[in-house]
Amino acid sequence: PAVSGGGPRASSSPPHERKMVQKTSSITISSLLFQFLLFVSPLIRADFGKQEERWCGCPNRRPPEEERRFRSATVEKAINSVVGMIKDRELACLFANCFPNTLDTTVFLHTPGETAGSGKSGGGSGVLADTFIITGDIPAMWLRDSCNQVLPYMRFVSSDPALAQLIEGLIHRQASQVLADPYANAHNIPSLTGPSPHTSDATSNPTFGPSRTNAMVPGIFERKFELDSLCAFLKLSRSYYEATNSTAPFTENPDWAGAAVRAISVIDSMRMSSESEAAQEGGPIYQFQRAALEPTDTLLHGTGSPGAETGMARSPFRPSDDATTFPFLVPANAMAVVELRRVANLMRKAGSRDMLSLADRAEVLANEIDQGIQTYAVIKHPSTGEVYAYEVDGFGNSYFADDANVPSLLSLPYLGYVPANDTVYKRTRHGVLSRANPWYFNGTAGSGIGGPHVGLDMIWPMSIIMRALTSTDDREIAECLSILKRSSAGTGLMHESFQKDNPGTFTRPWFAWANSLFADLIFTLAEKRPHLLTGAG
Repeated sequence: PAVSGGGPRASSSPPHERKMVQKTSSITISSLLFQFLLFVSPLIRADFGKQEERWCGCPNRRPPEEERRFRSATVEKAINSVVGMIKDRELACLFANCFPNTLDTTVFLHTPGETAGSGKSGGGSGVLADTFIITGDIPAMWLRDSCNQVLPYMRFVSSDPALAQLIEGLIHRQASQVLADPYANAHNIPSLTGPSPHTSDATSNPTFGPSRTNAMVPGIFERKFELDSLCAFLKLSRSYYEATNSTAPFTENPDWAGAAVRAISVIDSMRMSSESEAAQEGGPIYQFQRAALEPTDTLLHGTGSPGAETGMARSPFRPSDDATTFPFLVPANAMAVVELRRVANLMRKAGSRDMLSLADRAEVLANEIDQGIQTYAVIKHPSTGEVYAYEVDGFGNSYFADDANVPSLLSLPYLGYVPANDTVYKRTRHGVLSRANPWYFNGTAGSGIGGPHVGLDMIWPMSIIMRALTSTDDREIAECLSILKRSSAGTGLMHESFQKDNPGTFTRPWFAWANSLFADLIFTLAEKRPHLLTGAG
């Protein structure tokens, strides 16, 4: 696949300028069954690449083996294992395309290092692995997307050293990006991809006194500060540690500790009230404006709507790259609570005095943000009762809605913030999956959540995947799987969004995050509810 080129910029092009692609037409027993099918019965499984005609469920969208960006025998074995247990051939075909899509098509750059995934030094110069993963049809790397793109592979890193090094390289790359600019959401490699199309954005860093300097420098693709971007860096790091018990990428890379300090410091600084921040010499540290046709592509007066001091951290932009209505994005703060607490465990394992101190700081920060959520973000909705707001400002104003992009209100159990049976979450979930959410749409092709990024009547498959991941009801999950199959419109992959009455009208035919999230859903079902895939009961 061609990595250069790429589609429309997902966050800057208004909906009417985007090219719309048209296309015509019992748990314990279940878990044991999954383990048997995955590891004991390889001989009964069909190989996807050799059996495309037999399935007829969807086209094989994988590039020829010699053109794949990164190859892993472990991943290939997992594909055939899971495919062998899925009764529905179209669903199996979608999984076989989606699961390896990030490795097949988006590993733009990978240089193996001299430290293995086990954490044992390989000797020599100690060169660190480096990995640059693009989001798909946009030749740039988002902190959030790249983290989510590789999460399904975490299941296999402890047994696949090459795959482990790929993710170690991504951790190293993200650490260098956070150090370069903790406010940037996306980065590029100008020598390989060309300059960013956003070099005219008005965004700057304070220097001395009231002076400021341009922050759109080479290597920065976009500089929309999204709280969840820094959370994604923390999540990628602690997920790798939890999967491998290896501290090598964190103790052997001097950049990682500095990046962790920088991320936590920025999260902490964004808790300042807008009034206090404006009173500083030089004004607010983070400022951003863009000449745009859509108001959600820029910030009011360069800083966004004002916020009081709540204990939470302000996030001028959402994970959709759209500006927030009110500055405290509740799902992103919930993600911060979880990731700050979990990365603290990694920091304590790293062992240095500085890391132990930073772990304490991270936990205190998490507790204060959590208190802010419980104090300011639990609101009384007129039709659903006590729920979590999507955004608040600390002055008493709130916005109840949800966006398909994660972190979202729907994803709170997936993030690890609350269990799925939490009373306030259950009311919130009911609300965001109804017309109480202005971005919830129901059509003949399916129902789900969209967002202002693409506009009215456009459902994001990501929201349907998240609905299934947070559901405790087999019937609801089965319905989600049916909608997801329709949403693919025969292309064999997930998309950014599709029209609620016509899945053949969709955006972004190459969107690797959605493909990885779909694969994660199938793995989760295979591990916890395999009967929904095998048809056994």
